[in-house]
Amino acid sequence: MRPLVAGLAALGLVLAPLVAHAQEPSSDPPADPPPPPRAPPSPDEVVVPGTPVSRTAGSAHVMKKEQLERYEYDDPGAILQQVPGVFVRGEDGIGLRPNISVRGVNPDRSKKLTLMEDGILFGPAPYSAPAAYYFPLMTRMTQVRVLKGPSAIAYGPHTVGGAIDFVSRPVPRRTTGAVDLATGEYGYGKVHAYFGSGDEKMGFLVEGVHLANTGFTELPSGVDTGSSRNDWLIKGAYTLDPDAKTKHTFQIKLSYADEVSNETYLGQSDEDFRVNPLRRYPASARDRMENHRTGVVASHTLEGPSSSYRLKTTIYRFDYARSWNKLNRMGAAGAADVLANPNDPQFSGRKAVLDGRVDSGNPGDTLYIGPNDRRFVSEGIQTVLSTEAFTGPVEHRIESGIRFHYDRIARLHTESGFVMSGGQLLPTNEPVLTTARNSASTHAVAVHLVDVVSWRALTVTPGARVELIGSRSEDYLAQKNADGLVAAVMPGVGVFYELLPGFGALAGVHRGFSPPPPGADNRTKPEYSVNYEAGARYARGAARAELIGFFNDYSNLTDVCTLASGCLTTNLDRQFDAGAAQVYGLEAYAAHEPRLGPFRFPVSASYTLTHGEFRSSFESADPIYGAVRAGYSVPYIPLHQLNVTLAMEHRRFGLNAATTYVAPMREQAGDEPIAQAVATDEQIWVDLGAYVNVARWLKVYTNVRNVSGAEYIIGRRPYGARPNPPRWFQIGLKAHF
Repeated sequence: MRPLVAGLAALGLVLAPLVAHAQEPSSDPPADPPPPPRAPPSPDEVVVPGTPVSRTAGSAHVMKKEQLERYEYDDPGAILQQVPGVFVRGEDGIGLRPNISVRGVNPDRSKKLTLMEDGILFGPAPYSAPAAYYFPLMTRMTQVRVLKGPSAIAYGPHTVGGAIDFVSRPVPRRTTGAVDLATGEYGYGKVHAYFGSGDEKMGFLVEGVHLANTGFTELPSGVDTGSSRNDWLIKGAYTLDPDAKTKHTFQIKLSYADEVSNETYLGQSDEDFRVNPLRRYPASARDRMENHRTGVVASHTLEGPSSSYRLKTTIYRFDYARSWNKLNRMGAAGAADVLANPNDPQFSGRKAVLDGRVDSGNPGDTLYIGPNDRRFVSEGIQTVLSTEAFTGPVEHRIESGIRFHYDRIARLHTESGFVMSGGQLLPTNEPVLTTARNSASTHAVAVHLVDVVSWRALTVTPGARVELIGSRSEDYLAQKNADGLVAAVMPGVGVFYELLPGFGALAGVHRGFSPPPPGADNRTKPEYSVNYEAGARYARGAARAELIGFFNDYSNLTDVCTLASGCLTTNLDRQFDAGAAQVYGLEAYAAHEPRLGPFRFPVSASYTLTHGEFRSSFESADPIYGAVRAGYSVPYIPLHQLNVTLAMEHRRFGLNAATTYVAPMREQAGDEPIAQAVATDEQIWVDLGAYVNVARWLKVYTNVRNVSGAEYIIGRRPYGARPNPPRWFQIGLKAHF
């Protein structure tokens, strides 16, 4: 932490004159006095410095508390698919480790997105190993913000697709609390409670969540295939003098989370899936993930008179440890190859071993199972200064920030041999094999500057981000190490012009960036793109409509191999370059809340049209690429996606429904028609919900997921076909005070 502390001291010297200048009036008053400042927008609507969504010069969406509570989704993917441009590659069916994509970036473990909680990067190692094996529980979030286009350049390191910020419950200014208890099919159980109290000077919040299920997939033994997660949070806030012109506020946030899930990477062959989608092969009986995470975030906020400036400095540290004991491979074949070609003579016998019909008969049938043990550290300090200024009639809302960040991952992967005997796994007592023992670390400095310039109906938002990244990788088995250094500049600009009250046009362009893995040599290039967007937006009161076209022009599309994407251990964390590519599409969104007497009818619809194609030819050991020719389609991009939500709400009761349609997604690059390609199923499902306010303080609610019980292949990564959740009934109650 010493470099971070030193960096903070240097940062204070740099920003102090800016803060002082913001407080001191000019000795020469302007010839024309500036117009009076606008009333500050609601914090719930702000996504870039002091700017509401309705006037943001870029694509931005805010999902508020009411929308999140309406559907009570535990799966982050189900929440985010209500936002145009966002889609998900399914895996476990409940969102333990989501694979989220925005505007066509690779969805594998959401590693190509900037993911934050309360403005702080929450990935286990956002630079050294960005795969999001940890994800916060959605039930404790009060808001979700999705930023795309030039709106996202204030956040990084990944700026191609965009940024997602999950906002947790704030410290209350009065005594408040709630309990949320739910139960349901497949052993579903939820206990969520919080209590807090405070005033203008100080306050606290204690919050805890327990979320569990026994699983909807079925092992022959009938054992639990579900998961159990816990999430605890303590917040405190203290303001030195609430009545002072310049306020000093200190906050601290302590968190703990853990998970035990009997989850696997092993799916089924397509033929077996069509017979019983919920079946699990006995070869996965020993698969189990265990992890825990601790975090501390402390901040100091300096706020000037009438909110003329705001300087917030935050220091954070997260420690995350995980061990996933799972089937890694067979002795003479990869599980993915076996399940993709179950009728091939060289694989059919081994497929029968996986599903327990045949006992292991030779060393090639040995199943290698073991823990992938990883330890992560993520820490840093960031300072953001927001201020206002006028140049004549032109208003400026300026945000500048700097972040010093360090993260590290240490891997130890081992495996032991097992044989299938009578449908059960028995150890071979062979020596334990160590397949990976390495570490990677990154020091990064990131600086951004954004100026929201407003004059009458015009808003122009120029900005830039600079990333300086130094990294190191060490492979202890191969006895080699490597250092890497990357410097990236990401400029961008967005424009919004209000043509009519509430209706305006927007356009923007920015440079996208995604860093290479640690220790990459000089031949390994970062992912770069130039991203364009243009469209129109209408926003007045509760009504909003938006139509935006986007075009992402990649000079070097990249993918970093993970086990979750089906890569072999020898290629783990290796970057594969795909060269030039283009991803483009159209996003449409509409929402309103008309009223009729005592009833309110919230409705929303989002549609996304997306296509991506490679503009260069190459060959890759990455299984989602293979041998690619220019003109091939980029995998894991659905051509169409539609989400429609409807609700009828009364002060005593309410009904809601959500329908989602996702077109098939190609699972490997190719140019054949999607109907002939290896692709996910065309998907459509409906969720229903209802609630009754038994008393002012007590609500009873129920939800039915996937009402029709539709069964789809939602993905084949890493090994074999994976199912969506079946029809799932849940009921709960909430008590507030």
